[in-house]
Amino acid sequence: MIDPIAMAASTVRISVPYAAGALGGTLSERGGVVNIALEGIMLSSAFAYATTSWAIHQIFASDNPVFVSWAPWIGLLAALLTGLTMAALHAIACVVFKADNIISGLAINILALGGTNFLLKRIFGSASNSERCPTFAQLQLFSSEGMWAPLNQLFHPLIFLTIVAFVAAWMLLYRTRYGLRLRAVGENPAAADSLGIRVGFYRFTGVLWGGLVASLGGAWLAADQGLFSSNMTNGRGYTALAAMIVGKWSPVGAAAACLIFGGAEALQNQLQILRQGASAADSWLASFAALIPNQAIQAIPYVLTIVVIAGFIGRATPPAADGIPYEKESE
Repeated sequence: MIDPIAMAASTVRISVPYAAGALGGTLSERGGVVNIALEGIMLSSAFAYATTSWAIHQIFASDNPVFVSWAPWIGLLAALLTGLTMAALHAIACVVFKADNIISGLAINILALGGTNFLLKRIFGSASNSERCPTFAQLQLFSSEGMWAPLNQLFHPLIFLTIVAFVAAWMLLYRTRYGLRLRAVGENPAAADSLGIRVGFYRFTGVLWGGLVASLGGAWLAADQGLFSSNMTNGRGYTALAAMIVGKWSPVGAAAACLIFGGAEALQNQLQILRQGASAADSWLASFAALIPNQAIQAIPYVLTIVVIAGFIGRATPPAADGIPYEKESE
């Protein structure tokens, strides 16, 4: 049978990269810039985390063990700076040069995929994955043998940081003057401009905030697996955009949508485990899982995404000026 505690813990862990990406997209699109580049931002951030933390460990392992303990945090800093840099490229293209948001985002995704594969081969001599990199230490509040043991995996620094990011983003958007102005330039930049609000500044910084948050998702992928593998985001940035739409461009809604998608993926994993062990199990669920084709089980998260978007969220209306470059009218 499926362990509900393990299922809940797995849902949260799987949801982290989706949630970070969805929140990044929300902050960007609230200001009026479509951020298809989330996939590339997360991928490049994952590479930055893995290579930086690995390099710190390689250089200081014998000379300074104390410094090595900080390797994951230095790797996280590198991931955040990389995400910020990729987001800045998108912001320069879309806000400064008025480029099409979709084309710019896709170009960054292609750049990230090709660039990380090239550097992976150059640094590690492998086209598939890096060497093992340091990961974060986790708290162990429950016995490893008890029924609550799966909850230990939730006491992870990056999970805490992602939760803090959601709370901070909600406060920023709905409880600060900056957030009010950011939402204003996403809805009606001409009216905001007439009031003296610098449309370009708020759109640019909205994209930067989005890139910074999304890079947490990339760092999580590398830290969780303890290495970087080619194209390890595997479409999570696009799924994060779907979660943002399901959540109606709201931090709370995006978080809820990501938990739904994470739950679907966790269910997929549990069904595959049950299916593999069905011959030795007496569970009716295991027997039922054995009857389902493996391809159908793997499609569960994607089918759920389509069903939720198409039939259960109602009309999702983006910010009125989302993806529309703003040209100030000449006087």
